[in-house]
Amino acid sequence: MIPASPTPFTPAHPRIGLAANRLHHDTPDAALFRLLREIEPRLRETLRPTLLIVGRTFDAIEREGLLAGYEAIQRLPYGREGGLMRLVARAVDPDPEAAIDMAIYLIDPVDPSSTFPEAVALKRQCIIHGKPFVSTLLGAREWFELRAVATGAPPNPALDPLFDFGSQSIALVAHDARKTEMVELVREHFEVFDRFASRVATGTTGGLLNELARKLRPERSTPWVRALKSGPLGGDAQIAELLLDGACQRVLFLEDPHVARQHEADIQLLERAARTMSERVACYGDLASARAWLADLDRRAAISPARC
Repeated sequence: MIPASPTPFTPAHPRIGLAANRLHHDTPDAALFRLLREIEPRLRETLRPTLLIVGRTFDAIEREGLLAGYEAIQRLPYGREGGLMRLVARAVDPDPEAAIDMAIYLIDPVDPSSTFPEAVALKRQCIIHGKPFVSTLLGAREWFELRAVATGAPPNPALDPLFDFGSQSIALVAHDARKTEMVELVREHFEVFDRFASRVATGTTGGLLNELARKLRPERSTPWVRALKSGPLGGDAQIAELLLDGACQRVLFLEDPHVARQHEADIQLLERAARTMSERVACYGDLASARAWLADLDRRAAISPARC
């Protein structure tokens, strides 16, 4: 068994920025509340994070009687008063006592505020600074489960289906400046990626990964990755359709946030599809978060191999 310890990317008791669009906290069974009811025991007993919660999201949690008495909460202003903007500033703050270690922003892709500059900037700055940015319900459920196990909690057997990769597919996408990192990441963790029932990738990335797989598994006669079109020629749209059809459950997209992207609309389409399927899709957008996810998967699998 691997000893329980946090990955170097997330402290044992993280500072988490939390926000959700209205869709995700408008009714008693909305995604935010289902998430908190599932994870609240582990928040209190194991993770004990500090939560920086944007105003309307905070009010909704309080209205539902969740996290009552939990003291490590900071209420930020409403979004219209700069609450989400303050989360962006916390994502880049050099002071560890003020900065957030990750952000959870449950996004409704048809809510206009999800495209406001502060919403886009929060994701971008998290990617630049190697901090997890989670925007779907499945991603949040998975993140909390893996972090709890990493800090000493036993796996929650009710969540085992989330980690049944033998019945799932993963999309692997990398911008030009990140393709080498993608290949090295897959090389280092090939066994994890090989557990998936299938893999898809956009054009060049798919070709590079198939070349890697031929070296690592020369006995394999079929392509390890299904290579789609390149992103600018429609590959992102093809992946989006797979997400909408329930044919892909994970997206690992190593983005380069420093360059202008001519096919930005296609990237946004892929993200919109993932957030539309919030309960069935998890996304990872930077190398540090991907490494942390893979390390935590290995730790959960070591505790109970049948569970990952």
